[in-house]
Amino acid sequence: MFDANALWRERFSRFVKDTGRYMRYIFNGHLVIVFLFLIGTAAYYYQEWIKTLGPEFPAALIMAGALGVLLAYSPINTFLIEADKIFLLPLETRLGSYFRRSIIFSLAIQSYLLLMVLAVLMPLYVQVCGGAFRSFFLFLSALIILKALNLVVSWKVLYYIEISVHVTDMIIRFLINSVFLYLLFSGAAIWLTVACALPMVFLLLYYRAQVHEKGLKWELLIDQEEKRMNAFYRVANLFTDVPRLKDRIKRRRWMDWLLHRIPFSQEGTYSHIYARTFLRAGDYSGLFIRLTFIGALALYFLSYGPGQLLFTLLFLYLTGFQLLPLWNHHQNKLWPELYPVTGTARERAFTRLLSLVLYIQSGFFAAALLIKGEWAGAAAAFAVGLAFSFWFANVYSKKRRQV
Repeated sequence: MFDANALWRERFSRFVKDTGRYMRYIFNGHLVIVFLFLIGTAAYYYQEWIKTLGPEFPAALIMAGALGVLLAYSPINTFLIEADKIFLLPLETRLGSYFRRSIIFSLAIQSYLLLMVLAVLMPLYVQVCGGAFRSFFLFLSALIILKALNLVVSWKVLYYIEISVHVTDMIIRFLINSVFLYLLFSGAAIWLTVACALPMVFLLLYYRAQVHEKGLKWELLIDQEEKRMNAFYRVANLFTDVPRLKDRIKRRRWMDWLLHRIPFSQEGTYSHIYARTFLRAGDYSGLFIRLTFIGALALYFLSYGPGQLLFTLLFLYLTGFQLLPLWNHHQNKLWPELYPVTGTARERAFTRLLSLVLYIQSGFFAAALLIKGEWAGAAAAFAVGLAFSFWFANVYSKKRRQV
């Protein structure tokens, strides 16, 4: 006899066991210490920045926009696997309790994220809007109720395969969430604030009627679940080997001009492999762009000279450390072993690429300080960045590859 609840408990237990095994490696890594330092530094400057704000600052608008995005983005952890579209498809009508538990679990996880973000934004609300911290629990309750509505609507939208429906739904829910939260944080009348949440209920009723005769889109659900798990595995892969990590390749033809300078020679074999892997596979290039942007932004707003140098080193370290898995990206493939290329050429190619990436990032960090007109700070940051990049690529990374 099929038991949907037993199946969900089994899948959930497997999920907890799998993620728990990798979480041990993540929290035992020294990278966590770096993140804690960054969080502590950011919290200090954030608190000092808040003290400079006046009543004219659009705090309610910023809070509504930030939390509106978190509410609108409501993925559902279904724990589905590839085989389910064959073996569970005949049992689709009996999986109601399974998916209800998935929605409740997703609500619990995402409510915790809302709690953390709201806790960060509350000092801003108190300083600018003149509110009290005791409003925190009222706001949190409203956010959790609205998040529950967003999750149920998001589940109904998953019955559609058209991307346009998903995008339109996301935009509509973001607008409803943002308007409601803006009125809530602005201290508008209760009846007006509640009335602005009613469109979400109407949206739910509309989708519920529209998908009544539709079936689940199993390929879409499984693909989304695989993407979520791959995102976690990519983080875990920074600390240990993850056999379940699946490569995702994107062509990115518009980046081909970056590869034209690499010679087509035996010596350049691994230079081609690592460069193309960095640009196309996984999230290496995206990670580099995000950390470069965040680091440059932090340096632009940071005025303390030694702190600028420290942040330069921290972001270079974060980038370099998270690019180290690129060395083993092809370790489970046979064809690289067939190349008539020495291991020394492979090490030289990887070191050259890692050095180049960190040198470029150092240049962007220095440029952020130049825009502020801090010529001495920019020169110091660039010099320190180049020295650190050389050491990281030629000394530290070699030791890490031998572990």
